[in-house]
Order: sequence, then C-alpha cells, then structure tokens
Amino acid sequence: MEKFALIVAGGSGSRMKKDIPKQFLDLAGKPVLMRTMERFAESDPLIRLVIVLPASFRSYWNDLCRKYQFSLIHNLVTGGSSRFQSVRNGLAELPEEGLVFIHDGVRPLVSIQTIRNCADTAIRKGNAIPVMPVTESLRRVTEKGSEHVERKDFLLVQTPQTFLIRLIKKAYLQQEREDFTDDASVCEAMGEEIHLVDGNPENIKLTCQADLQVAESLFRLESASIPR
Repeated sequence: MEKFALIVAGGSGSRMKKDIPKQFLDLAGKPVLMRTMERFAESDPLIRLVIVLPASFRSYWNDLCRKYQFSLIHNLVTGGSSRFQSVRNGLAELPEEGLVFIHDGVRPLVSIQTIRNCADTAIRKGNAIPVMPVTESLRRVTEKGSEHVERKDFLLVQTPQTFLIRLIKKAYLQQEREDFTDDASVCEAMGEEIHLVDGNPENIKLTCQADLQVAESLFRLESASIPR
C-alpha cells in the first residue's frame, strides 16, 4: 500500500517568541521541520512526503533546503486559514487509495515504533491515533468552580493520526466546525469508530521555548544511545 506523510507546518509560532515560525527553528543542527520529515523517511524510505506551509514561507523554506543541502524529495502545498483548511488542501493532492499519516510539523520526536503502530492498525481498521495516559491530576471547570475528575478516564492525543486516504478524504468533505480539534474528531463526526494505539512520551509538540530545550536534550540523547 502506498503511504504518504502529510506534515502540517502552518503555525506562526507566536508562543515561541521568535522571529520565525517554530517549524524553522534549529534542533540539533537542522530546522525542526527537517527533523520531522527525516523521521518518517527513516520509518519507510518509500513514503511520500507532502508538506503544508503558509504561502508566505515557501521561498524561505526553499532557501533553507539549499542552505542545509536537504535532499529528501517532497511536495509543497499551500496552507489555508485554519488547520482544517490546511489538511483539506493537503489531502486534495493525494490519490484516492493509500495510507496517510497526518502529522504536526513540530513533533520531531515521534518514534519509529509509533509510526509503525499507527500504520499497522490503520491498514486493518481504517484509522489509528497514538495516545498516552494522563499522569497529572485533572480538574473540570464548573459553574461553581471546579471538581476532580478521574485521570484514568482521559488520554493525551498525539500525531500522526493515520487513515486510509479514501476514508479521511470523505470526512474532510464536511463543513468545518469548532469542535473539529484534530483529524480524529473530523473522522468521528462521520460515524467512524476511532482506534487507539500506543504513542511515545517523547513525541511532544513544540509550543514554547521550554519545549524546544527539552526536545534538544531528548534528540541528542536519542541520537547517541537510544534505539528507535
């Protein structure tokens, strides 16, 4: 089955407090987005990479590829006004059949095993999303204040959220809604059951400067000694 990694890198990175979006910041000697792309290429050398970028940063990205002599073959797609629109734009470039991993461009530490877990389950069941257990205590905000909730009843959702292409393309024919917070919620709204697989704790989304520092340490440690 032909596989595609649809990597969404449309964020502005305002919470990172940098002059450039977080997907272009340096992580152990290369831009974050390149590190993310390399992880998928490592999982399957035949995977086809589709990168969704803001139109205003396409030339900047091309300059980075030349600067770092980045040779991974990939197609660029222009992002939309929201993540939903960006994913829809990316899906429009894919064929009707195959498997697609929809992944945040700023999750460069997804493990090879997580990618393979998602692929194996999605091929059999139509979709798969990686999740992790909640380790912190949780409280629900109420009209009177807040109340304790059982953390065992909740899971943290990661990417890549993985689907048979024909299934997720059909899901994205729906009108965008506020409660579509990820690709799984779009698919679920169509009546599909969502299938869960184990994620990996290092698969953090880089949102603030502290995340980048943690990722730098994890990446160097992983590269030095930890098998993926």
